[in-house]
Amino acid sequence: MSKYFGTDGFRGEANMNLTVDHAFQVGRFLGWYYGRDHKAQIVIGKDTRRSSYMFECALSAGITASGGDVYLMHVTTTPSVSHIAKVDEFDCGIMISASHNAFHDNGLKLINRHGEKMEQEVIDEIEEYLDSKHYLPYATGENIGRVIDYSSGRNRYIGYLISLATHSYKDMRVALDCANGSAWMIAKSVFEALGAETHVINNTPNGVNINRDCGSTHLESLKNYVRENKLDVGFAFDGDADRCLAVDEKGNLVDGDGILYIYGRHMKDRDKLENNTVVTTIMSNFGLYKAFDAAGINYEKTDVGDKYVYENMRANGHLLGGEQSGHIIFGKYANTGDGILTAIKVMQAVLSRKMPLSKLTQDLEIYPQVLKNVRVQDKERALKDFAVQSAVREVSERLGDQGRILLRKSGTEPVLRVMVEAPTHEMCEENVDAVIAVMNQRGLVVEVKK
Repeated sequence: MSKYFGTDGFRGEANMNLTVDHAFQVGRFLGWYYGRDHKAQIVIGKDTRRSSYMFECALSAGITASGGDVYLMHVTTTPSVSHIAKVDEFDCGIMISASHNAFHDNGLKLINRHGEKMEQEVIDEIEEYLDSKHYLPYATGENIGRVIDYSSGRNRYIGYLISLATHSYKDMRVALDCANGSAWMIAKSVFEALGAETHVINNTPNGVNINRDCGSTHLESLKNYVRENKLDVGFAFDGDADRCLAVDEKGNLVDGDGILYIYGRHMKDRDKLENNTVVTTIMSNFGLYKAFDAAGINYEKTDVGDKYVYENMRANGHLLGGEQSGHIIFGKYANTGDGILTAIKVMQAVLSRKMPLSKLTQDLEIYPQVLKNVRVQDKERALKDFAVQSAVREVSERLGDQGRILLRKSGTEPVLRVMVEAPTHEMCEENVDAVIAVMNQRGLVVEVKK
C-alpha cells in the first residue's frame, strides 16, 4: 500500500491531508517526468467541488513551472479524461475528484497515456519525490509551459458516447440523478441527443452539494422520482460519473451486480461475451453467481477495486466486468468504469429485448447480506487465528450451497470485515455474530463497528 496514493488516487480532505502544495508538487513531478525528452502535454479534468478549482490551478502551476503544457477540460467526468488521454495521445491525464465522497474531500486520479490508471512504478517515483523534495529544474524563458482551454475534448467525448448507442430513445422516459457532480451537463446532453424524454435531478452544483443526499450513494430520491412520475428507468451517477446504478420502472434498485447480469446475458445471447466470462469482485452478491451458473456464464473474482477488475480483464481478454457499487467496465469501449456509458448499455439491453428493466432482472435473486466491521488489535493475527478460521469454516459448512461467508481485512484501517450472504437476513446476522463472538473470546477485538 502506497503512502499517499491508494487504488483510486491520492485522496484526502482538501488542505488537510491533501493540500494545495501536494497538488503543486505532483504537477511539478509530472511536468518534469514526461518532459525529459519532449514538451510534456497533460490533460486535466475536475468535478464540481469547491476545492477542485484550487487544485486545478496548483497542478497547472506545477506542470507549467516544469515546462509542460496543460490542457483543461474543466468540469467533466473521469472516464472522459481517460478517453481523451488515450485518443488524443496525451502523456497522461489527471482527474480532480474524490468520487462519491462528500465535498470537503478531494483527490488526484492519475491516468496514463492509454487511458488506464497510472502505473505503480510512476506512483512510487511520485511518492519518493513528495517525501524527499529533491531538486527539479524550473523551466525558464520560452520553455515555461502554457495552459490551454480544451473543452473541445469534453464535447468530442459526448459525441463518442452518442455514437455508441444502437437505438433511438424516442418514447423512453428517463430520469438522471447527476449527484450535483461531473455528469450534470454531459448526461443530459447525451440522453436528449438520443431522443429520450429526459428528467434530470440534482444537477445544480454549488461547490458543496456534490453527493449530498443524492447520486449513486443515496438512491431514495431517484426511486421516488421514477415511481411518482411513472418513468421507464432511472440512472444515478456518483460525483465523477465513473459509477452508475439503475432504478427500474417500479422504483427498485438495479445495482452493479444486476447490471453485470443483464448485460452479461445480453452479450452471451448475441455471442459477444468473450471467453463466456464476466469479471466480478469478491463482494459481488452470492445470488449473482447462482444466476450466472443458471445462465451458463462463467465468472472470475478479484479483490475489491475496479483497478483489479480491469487488470484481470486486460490480462485474460475478458470484455465485461465490474463492482456491485456500479463501476462497470465495458472493455471494448473504455479502460475504466464509465457511468454514462453504463446507462447507454443498460438502455441497449432494454430496447433490444423489448422488455422493461424489471423483467430483465426477474431471474436474479439478490441474497440478503450482512457486513460488520470489527476493529482488532492486529489484522494479520486476527485473520489467521485458528479459532477464527475454524468458526469461518463452520459457517461455510452450515450454509453449504445456500450462502457464503467472507472474512477480509481493510486496506486502510485496523479492521476485519465479516460478511455473510444467506437466504434470510436472520441467518446472515446469526452467522456473522457467531464469528465475531469467537474474535471476542480470543481477545482480538478492540471495538465492533456496525
